[in-house]
Amino acid sequence: MKPRFLVILFLAGMVAFAASAQEVQSIFKGAKTTGGYGALSNKFTTIQGQYANLCEVYGGVFLNRKWMLGLSFAGSTNYIEVPFEYSASPLQPMTYQYSQGGLMLERIIGSNKSVHLVLNLFTGAGFTMQYNRNYLYGYDYDYPNAIHDENWFYVVEPGAQLEINLFRWMRFSPGISYRKTYGSSSLGLSDNDLSNWSYNATLKFGGFGKRNRETD
Repeated sequence: MKPRFLVILFLAGMVAFAASAQEVQSIFKGAKTTGGYGALSNKFTTIQGQYANLCEVYGGVFLNRKWMLGLSFAGSTNYIEVPFEYSASPLQPMTYQYSQGGLMLERIIGSNKSVHLVLNLFTGAGFTMQYNRNYLYGYDYDYPNAIHDENWFYVVEPGAQLEINLFRWMRFSPGISYRKTYGSSSLGLSDNDLSNWSYNATLKFGGFGKRNRETD
């Protein structure tokens, strides 16, 4: 099954699920905000066939112990070598930088249960560039122009997590997601090079609402 088909299937399922849930309309009409939380996530993925480590921060308001609506920002933290044939400055040790930012929506199913499922969807803007990593950290002052080939595009990333309630204020959520980009024109970074699976480990902190006998 092709990744593009999986993305389309997931999005269609989310729309159908939201349309059939009676509680969805109350999110924007008289919904009670039961808390909010922030998350620190580390994503293990590949970009252009190379290992890429992405650190992500996201969070927002937690509505009716079912929905989280907020913002997300992520960026690569490791050296992703720019091949010589795509380098904007072949005489320098260039690396790719990947970043993304935008809206994050999560649907928490059975929030009060010790172990439960979370479906999420990121949508927003992506950004790549090439830069001299040595210059950035002050190791080499011979190259004044450190940043090259800036590139913007659209990103959609659906995912799923198996969430574990460690404490009332902290949760651990390992998961998987698929990142799909549209419109990348960077040297050596097509949409196919940027689109891939991510394996995620996430810690969430905040107010998740009081425990009760209600089922979500």
